[in-house]
Amino acid sequence: MTARGPFRVAFTIIPRRLWAGGYNYQSNLFAALNRYRQGEIAPVVFAGEQDDAADLEALARIPGVEISQSAAFDRRRAGFAAALSLGLDYAAVAEFRERKVDVVFESARFFGWRLPYPAVAWFPDFQHRRLPQLFSPAARWQREFGFRVQIASGRTIMLSSKSALRDCQKLYPGVAHRTSVVRFATQPPPDLLTANPSDVIEHYGLPLKFFYLPNQFWRHKNHQVVVDALAILVNRGDDVVVAASGSKHDAREPQYFDMIMSQVVGRGLEKNFRYLGMVPLPHVYALLRAATALINPSRFEGWSTTVEEAKSFGVPMILSNIDVHREQTDGKASYFGIDDPLSLANHLAKVSQNPEPALIRNLLPDVSARVAAFASHFVGTVQRATQRYRPTT
Repeated sequence: MTARGPFRVAFTIIPRRLWAGGYNYQSNLFAALNRYRQGEIAPVVFAGEQDDAADLEALARIPGVEISQSAAFDRRRAGFAAALSLGLDYAAVAEFRERKVDVVFESARFFGWRLPYPAVAWFPDFQHRRLPQLFSPAARWQREFGFRVQIASGRTIMLSSKSALRDCQKLYPGVAHRTSVVRFATQPPPDLLTANPSDVIEHYGLPLKFFYLPNQFWRHKNHQVVVDALAILVNRGDDVVVAASGSKHDAREPQYFDMIMSQVVGRGLEKNFRYLGMVPLPHVYALLRAATALINPSRFEGWSTTVEEAKSFGVPMILSNIDVHREQTDGKASYFGIDDPLSLANHLAKVSQNPEPALIRNLLPDVSARVAAFASHFVGTVQRATQRYRPTT
C-alpha cells in the first residue's frame, strides 16, 4: 500500500479472443486480490478503443477494478517504437498519470526504459526458445528482443512456475536476483457457476461421458496427438468423445484449425472429436465440472490455466508429460508422451470404462488456500518492484 491507499497497478487488457488463458489469468487475479488482499492493490485496466466490450464489462464487474479506454492502447499504434527510440511511450504514460498509477504491469507490452514507474514484466513462458520451430524468425526475434529490453530496463520479472524459473536462470543468468514466481490459482466467482452442467451438455449434444479439451488451436497445444489417439480407439471399436473448445485463430499459422478439422473428417472422427466453438465462460466451467476428465496434450506451458481450473473442482486429468504439468499436479494425474498417441488412447480407454456414473463436481475445500497464496505472492512481487525502483534521470 502507498500512503494514500492501495497500489494502483496499471494492466493492459489481454483480449480473450487472442489468448483466453491470459484473459482468465487477469480476471482470476483481480478477483483473488479483492477477496484475499482487499485494499492493497487497485487494478486499473487500460484498453484500446476497439477492444471487446464484453471482455471489459466482465472485468469491470469485479469489485475494485477500474477500466480506462484510450487510443493510446490500440494494438496498431507505434508505441513500442517510441518506447525504444525515445525511451518512453508518451501517450500511454500520459494515461497512467491521468489515472494516478503507482506501478505498471507489462504483459507483451513495453512502455520504455525511461518509464517513471516501478514495473513488473510478466514472462509467461519461454516457448520461443524451447520450441523455436513454431515461430517465424521475425516473431521469434520480436519476442526475444522484447524480453531482453525489459531485462535491460531493470524490470522485476514475474514467472509462473518453478519450471519457467529454471528456464529463465539458464537463458538469462543475470536476472535471478530480480525474479518472482507467482503460481496462478483459480476460484471462479459464483456468477460463473450458475449454468446447469446437464443443460449445457444437452445444449452441445454431448454424451454423459466425455473428455474436455479447452485449448486454443495453436500448434503447440498439440491437438494432433488427440486426433491420432481417437483414430486408434475407433479402430479398436471404442466409442470415446472429446469435446474441444477455444479460439480457432492463430495469426502465426492461420490454417492450423482447418488442417486439424480436415483430418477429423477424413478419418471419420466427427462423432468422436466435437469442436464446440468459443464457448462462454459459464459453459466452460459447466463442461469442466461434468467431464469424465480434462485433457491437456500441450507441448509446452508456462503454467496451465486449464489444469488449475480442473484442480479447483477435482476433475481427473490426462496430461502431456511435461515438467510444468508434473509440477502443477504433484504427480496426481495420468501422463503421456507428447508424441505418443497410443499411450493417450490407453488412458482414455481406461478412464472411459470406469463403471461409476458421471459426476457433477463442486469446488474443493483447498481452493481458498491456493488462491490466497496466489494473491499474496502477486502482492509481494509488486512490493518488491517498488522497493527496487530507482527513478531514471
